[in-house]
Amino acid sequence: MLNGKSMRGIGVALGLLLASGSLALAQSTDSKTNPARAAKDDSSRTGPEVWDANHDGVYTCDEWKRYLDRMFTLADRNHDGHLDAKEFETVRKAAPVLADADFGYFDENQDGKVTRSEFVSKPSEFILSNDKNGDCRVTPDEMKAAAPASGQTKKNRFP
Repeated sequence: MLNGKSMRGIGVALGLLLASGSLALAQSTDSKTNPARAAKDDSSRTGPEVWDANHDGVYTCDEWKRYLDRMFTLADRNHDGHLDAKEFETVRKAAPVLADADFGYFDENQDGKVTRSEFVSKPSEFILSNDKNGDCRVTPDEMKAAAPASGQTKKNRFP
């Protein structure tokens, strides 16, 4: 016999499955008819666009932290305020931008679990690389300045 909590969990899982299935179907149809859109969609699932909450093209530390907080909440299945290695796999699967994330990197005190604070406090590599003026915001102008000019290749700083 299933209790109310189990039934709710099954209902949530079923709802997510149905929602993701229809979204995937809609995306696959559009990708076939518009290859340019398909290429943009691929980068938007793995790049900073995923966590740009207001979709203004400016990527902030606050938006990054809110994104990590949502991922933590999603992964903390038993609601104990910690992610174990198994729960951390949920993060890696649900957030393409974190697909290669290392559990040990987030587990600062190496106690075998990641707290919300440990998880959310990690900076975005994207912001660290592109925030030229140190204001915890990456603007389109900063991204243009960071991109190599058309026809030029980046020089290897490490010969």
